[in-house]
Amino acid sequence: MLQGDTRLMKAKADLAAAEAADDGNAIGEAHAALAEAGYFDAPARAQALLLGLGFTLEQTQHPVNSFSGGWRMRLQLARALMCPAQLLLLDEPTNHLDLDALVWLEAWLQRYEGTLLIISHDREFLDAITKVTLHLDDGKLTRYTGGYTAFESMRAERLSQQQAAFNKQQDKIAHLNKFIARFKAKASKAKQAQSRVKALERMEKLAPVLTASDFQFSFPEPASLPNPMMAIKDLACGYHREGLAPLTIVSDINRSVLPGQRIGILGANGQGKSTVVKTLAHMNKPISGEITEGKGLSIGYFAQQELDVLRMDEGPMQHMIRLAREVGPNAREQELRDFLGRFQFTGDMVNQPVSQFSGGEKARLVLALIVWQRPNLLLLDEPTNHLDLTTREALSMALNEFEGSVMLVSHDRALLREVCDEFWLVAKGQVSTFDGDLDDYQKWLQEQAREVAQAARAAREANRNDKAQASVPTTPAAPAEAAPPLARGKEDRKAQAQARQRIAEQTKPLKAELKQLDQRLAKAHEEQAALTDSLANPGLSGAARAEQGKRLKTLGEEIEALESRWLELTDQIEQLEA
Repeated sequence: MLQGDTRLMKAKADLAAAEAADDGNAIGEAHAALAEAGYFDAPARAQALLLGLGFTLEQTQHPVNSFSGGWRMRLQLARALMCPAQLLLLDEPTNHLDLDALVWLEAWLQRYEGTLLIISHDREFLDAITKVTLHLDDGKLTRYTGGYTAFESMRAERLSQQQAAFNKQQDKIAHLNKFIARFKAKASKAKQAQSRVKALERMEKLAPVLTASDFQFSFPEPASLPNPMMAIKDLACGYHREGLAPLTIVSDINRSVLPGQRIGILGANGQGKSTVVKTLAHMNKPISGEITEGKGLSIGYFAQQELDVLRMDEGPMQHMIRLAREVGPNAREQELRDFLGRFQFTGDMVNQPVSQFSGGEKARLVLALIVWQRPNLLLLDEPTNHLDLTTREALSMALNEFEGSVMLVSHDRALLREVCDEFWLVAKGQVSTFDGDLDDYQKWLQEQAREVAQAARAAREANRNDKAQASVPTTPAAPAEAAPPLARGKEDRKAQAQARQRIAEQTKPLKAELKQLDQRLAKAHEEQAALTDSLANPGLSGAARAEQGKRLKTLGEEIEALESRWLELTDQIEQLEA
């Protein structure tokens, strides 16, 4: 993070060079430059940015290679925000953020005083922070005043005017051609016909309005709608660990999913939203509890990481053939090709390896695989991460017309508003009903942040007061009937020994678990580093790369959960010993 502040890094380099040259003037100037660059508050600024984007205090000290790709993208974003700049360029900064971090980033960018140039497919985000929209279409850049909603309205009006002008010109051309064709053979009208020909040649031809073909799709009507779709009793979700007790992330889930429900799942990153969805989708085994599925339940699962369901060395057609054969319904190759065409996979693209696809193309293929299975319950984990605005709108329309049930994890507020009519909150290891809408949730997040900040300030103040009191010598008042000094000393030592014994007994199981966590974390970090090095090998096959990618993602989530538990145990031990 500190290296992201280029002005600060230059000042430090100048100071080192001045000291090496023993140049007093240069040393003085370098110190002044360091102060101007905010040398003394730089660590605090860096920490504030990292905490705002979802990192924990302990994670700020972890090596970068211990983080997953999504967290590294957050770090890159934080480095860009750390650099003092007059021009800030952001390309899809929200893709790997949860709703909490997105709200924080939005507020930070609203306060940014420089020029911001941003590419994003999040319309609410764009409306909140932009005042000008540049539209790139057909090799031309057009400037519109206002955010995305204003752009949509003005562009629709401009297209309407352009189409009207084109139609009017076509009528005029048709009239001129008719005149030329009718009178060019007549001597009396030949001169006028010739002038019409020249007028036609000089006329600047307007092009018809050719907008990009909108992407549309729909979910077929489910074969059945069991009631309830799913009954969840005393469910605990987490990770099974070899040689260790299971790691529970969320527990005591007692819920029912009914036909037609539209459920948005809210919660900060790391609280277990994806873990819950994976467990319901049979990707993770439950730690305990029961999931009772209605007769005829068919689940369509969209994974946050496409690697979880796609094979990188195969093309869309191979995916469809295998799906039709193993899951159904069966179909001829031409039917599968026609179906893929509806999702904009045409021609040779149907046999192109998925590894060569963009993020949006991979997401469209996952959607195609889900639609083919004719599900009645959709479990969608960040489905819009790589989708453009047109595809997001198509997904929103398809979900609204879908007759089954939807459970949606997303940081796309427009999609959540348009699709969901109730929300579940995953927080503090529990799942509860959130009474309110997204605006209420954002207010709740702000209140939580204020409470955390106030608690931190109170703790710092209490710590300062304790230190101040400890530094002032005090003379205790003598008791009414003071015991002899020697006897009192023995009693004090005995009481202290008993207190230490009680603390040792209370902290012993916690320290034992902490030791196990340390061992598991060391192994996990070692395996993570080995997998990262292995993935850099260009000779690795596509199938092996996909498997290792899955394992790397699982490891990242497990490490995050282990570290969270490590922090809890450390806090408990410190409180007991204090």
